[in-house]
Amino acid sequence: MTYALHFAASMLACWLTAQVLARSTWTWRSPRVAIICWQAVGLALGLSAMGLPMAWGLAAYERPTGSALVALASDLSHGTLLVGVGAPQLAAVGVGFGIGAVLLTTTVRSIHGTVRAQRRHRHLLTLVARRDPTVPGALVLDHPSAAAYCLPGVKPRVVVSAGTLDLLDREELAAVLAHERAHAQERHDLVLLPFTALCRALPWFAWVRAAHERVALLVEMRADDKARQAHTDAPLAGALRRFAAAGNRITPAGALGMGEGDLDARVQRLLVADRPPRLIGAAALAVATTVAALPISLFLS
Repeated sequence: MTYALHFAASMLACWLTAQVLARSTWTWRSPRVAIICWQAVGLALGLSAMGLPMAWGLAAYERPTGSALVALASDLSHGTLLVGVGAPQLAAVGVGFGIGAVLLTTTVRSIHGTVRAQRRHRHLLTLVARRDPTVPGALVLDHPSAAAYCLPGVKPRVVVSAGTLDLLDREELAAVLAHERAHAQERHDLVLLPFTALCRALPWFAWVRAAHERVALLVEMRADDKARQAHTDAPLAGALRRFAAAGNRITPAGALGMGEGDLDARVQRLLVADRPPRLIGAAALAVATTVAALPISLFLS
């Protein structure tokens, strides 16, 4: 029962860490560090959700969950079970494996659905998009609405609409293109996939959905940071303001769009010169690593 309590404590730690991350403003100044912290929390949550029922069912073995699972498999192969391990305990172990199967299945389905959507849109782009010398390396859609997005993948595409070309000046457009290329280079679509899977697998946790929204905003802020390294803050902030004013923004399924997230928050952080909080970031990484290490150690022991 001790190891079940450890998994329960890990889930509580995940919740508390998520609450702190969601309420912290330092994450805006260090989006990459914050994303890593959220990933550690997501990993710990998934493992703890699997491990809690398993550890309860394997309590009679008085071993860490990984060792207990090996012992149970050995007992089952010999047709014997330890005293205290009956149908309820085996059912609990099955629930743990079931949660793992759901997490794996939803992840695979999310990947499959995203790849299909990207493939369909990529095929559509070959039919309707055009090259334009004023936006090298990008495709242009003849659409009046504001649209600028990255279609990630092995061969990523950066797409802007004709409405965006009319909306932005040259410097703003260059900053937007740098933002979208950052999405492609750092594969931010893969960063979001585990959180999409967690939302589908654990829909009863409202804070899991909130975590997905937070990570999606941090991903946009990270791309903003990459863009501001090559361009000054003003053109990017101006582009964000114009996208906010345009209102009717388009981002197809499977893509990462310029107009996503809290645009006001993104503009605000661009206009406030502030250094990343190194000490706070290091402390947050240490806490997140510890949170993830507990369930991992219980499975590996």
